[in-house]
Amino acid sequence: MQDWPERERYTAEDLLQIIRILRDRENGCPWDKVQTHASIRKNFLEETCEALEAIDADDAAMMREELGDVLMQVAFHTVIEEERAGSISSRSAGRCARSWCSGTRTSLPLRRLKMPV
Repeated sequence: MQDWPERERYTAEDLLQIIRILRDRENGCPWDKVQTHASIRKNFLEETCEALEAIDADDAAMMREELGDVLMQVAFHTVIEEERAGSISSRSAGRCARSWCSGTRTSLPLRRLKMPV
């Protein structure tokens, strides 16, 4: 069992660290340690569908919960990829952001803000 400091707010890095602890080869959770992108793909899809239902219902409390679940899935896949391909650096995150923003529709708001695409 690992102590986790109580805070008023947690960061995305905290979430990634929790997943890393759960997946630790020696002391991690048996279930979490054996998961792969493919094995939790269905979970990611289900959580995304639930988040879309919350958005459609315009239910703020439900959105907070379901978007948190989606964030957890993204973190899980991120840590799996770190283990597989090495650490996902901020440069990689920047490349992902630029890739996401390169589409015409999604990049327009960023171009208006004069952000690099």
